[in-house]
Amino acid sequence: MPETVNDIEEQKAAARAWFENLRDDICATFEAIERDVEGADEIMDLAPGQFEQKSWERPEGLKQGGGGVMSVMRGRVFEKVGVNVSTVFGEFSEQFRASIPGAAEDPRFWASGVSLVAHPRSPRVPIAHMNTRMIVTTKQWFGGGGDLTPVFPIEQDTQDFHGSFKAACDAHDESYYPKYKEWCDEYFFLPHRDEARGVGGIFYDNLESGDWNADFAFTKDVGKAFETAYSDIVRRHMNEGWSDEDKKAQLKKRGRYVEFNLIHDRGTKFGLMTGGNTEAILMSLPPLAAWE
Repeated sequence: MPETVNDIEEQKAAARAWFENLRDDICATFEAIERDVEGADEIMDLAPGQFEQKSWERPEGLKQGGGGVMSVMRGRVFEKVGVNVSTVFGEFSEQFRASIPGAAEDPRFWASGVSLVAHPRSPRVPIAHMNTRMIVTTKQWFGGGGDLTPVFPIEQDTQDFHGSFKAACDAHDESYYPKYKEWCDEYFFLPHRDEARGVGGIFYDNLESGDWNADFAFTKDVGKAFETAYSDIVRRHMNEGWSDEDKKAQLKKRGRYVEFNLIHDRGTKFGLMTGGNTEAILMSLPPLAAWE
């Protein structure tokens, strides 16, 4: 049985520690992938990547504080991957309060989370995103999820990715997966293109069941499910070669990724409007992209 945590400050500390531990686990898993790749000639002349960390703090004043750590790797398998953690607090601006649960009554907030975006070098390895977070205003809740954006969708990869999330959801509540899958499909959609960003996953927000420990346990399982499923998919394809046409298709797909994150993504807007680190917030953008 997991330890029950009831005090709000202990809950904050436990959540923050988990997000940082998950970051460390994922970084170690991805660095092992960098060492183990054996295949495509296009990447074997490169050195295996290692994560470089950079700390940041929010500017002083305006009753705000906190900061985070960016962990970014550029390597053989991952052309660019970032796994960032942050814990920040302060007050929402007046124009932002109405859109945040509990902020209209009191503008003060606390937020902690981990965010990952992986842009592989190979067009045969899917782009991926994951984040989980805890937010406290006069209310408190968890949110997050993960999704897969392949350049060339493969049914087995899609099934395995969704299967990992479904198993994590079903272990807590069998209503979660269909609900959060649909939410993901609706959220990660580019209306100006009339197309989905990728093959989906799950997305949830405002999770406050009344049992903080159960919600925290679910959030932890979401992170672990992503790590397992995505690393397996990367290893499945990382030794495959690719053509110039494959690379062109990847750069075009990355362009769609940029469009979503800059136009529609709520996490980008939340970070910028709460005084977050701009470099960390825009970590999700690929190193290269193209438009026709």
